[in-house]
Amino acid sequence: MNTAEQLLYEMVAIPSLSGEEAALADFLVSQMADLGFDSHIDAAGNALGERGRPDENGRFHCEIILLGHMDTVPGNIPVRVENGRLYGRGAVDAKGPLATFIMAAAQADLSPGTRLVVIGVVEEEAATSKGARYAAGQYRPDYCIIGEPSGWDGVTLGYKGRLLLDYVLEQPMGHTAGPNVGVGETAVAFWNAVRQYVAPFNQERPLFEQILPSIRHIQTGSDGLTNRVDLKLGFRLPPDFDRHGFEAALTSFAGEAALTFYAHEPAYQSSRRTLLVTSFNRALRQAGVRPRYKLKTGTSDMNVVGPIWDCPIVAYGPGDSSLDHTPHEHISLDEYHQAVTILQTVLETVVVTHP
Repeated sequence: MNTAEQLLYEMVAIPSLSGEEAALADFLVSQMADLGFDSHIDAAGNALGERGRPDENGRFHCEIILLGHMDTVPGNIPVRVENGRLYGRGAVDAKGPLATFIMAAAQADLSPGTRLVVIGVVEEEAATSKGARYAAGQYRPDYCIIGEPSGWDGVTLGYKGRLLLDYVLEQPMGHTAGPNVGVGETAVAFWNAVRQYVAPFNQERPLFEQILPSIRHIQTGSDGLTNRVDLKLGFRLPPDFDRHGFEAALTSFAGEAALTFYAHEPAYQSSRRTLLVTSFNRALRQAGVRPRYKLKTGTSDMNVVGPIWDCPIVAYGPGDSSLDHTPHEHISLDEYHQAVTILQTVLETVVVTHP
């Protein structure tokens, strides 16, 4: 394997569940140092690598942050290369995009006054976004690229928001042949009421503007005296969402259940009319493809840093996002190399037109 492939292979081979990214962070700091970055681990546990070319006055007037995440969801997938594909947990989501950032930033011929900052953040998959929240307070970049799979010929412009809900209902135990409705049936009735509530809202709206509810977890139990049901719901949210009105409506038909709403992230959509998007458009067309612009139904760290930094921002990276979190997660090495080339071109050209 060449340098780029070896880097990605070793990244995927190092387990890095959310909250357990230290080993990968240490590895990346060492690798980025070998590639010419000034690298270190910050107070949040993020792995950082900085590389810059000052202007004739020794100053930087354009800072580009490449922010990807190191952590993965659980699942042991044997790391291997078969038929030009690298298999392993995190190959697509999102070690492939992060490795792309490192290699493209290391190879880019920077314009004077440019500084690149590669950040491998922690806890993106944990819904806490600890690493991105910390980084958001440390920098004010001119441009930002988030490391998520878009396909080498695609650029993601926005992500839906998120809201989680824990529903807990307890009631005295009774015989299943008795008159009382069980806690499980009551929770299912609540779920059906939620779906009925969002259905009129979603009518005739495109997918990105719909409320998408899902059951994340449901479990019933009993200690012999009390029956209990725990139901966790997730909601993918559209832009301009009335969170407080939504929470009030769900509470109104929850009955005796206790509801806890948390992990809210507003939807975020960036503009297509920026120099960053123009640079991607030009690089992809020069490579002979028509760029594909996407709005994703999930969330990413774009939702966290986008509103704070308020700069041109997109998400980019190799890989098929339909393979995220699946037991057969893998990435095409050819696509990985293509993405490195595209991103290197973007990094070399966006600053040329920067005001």
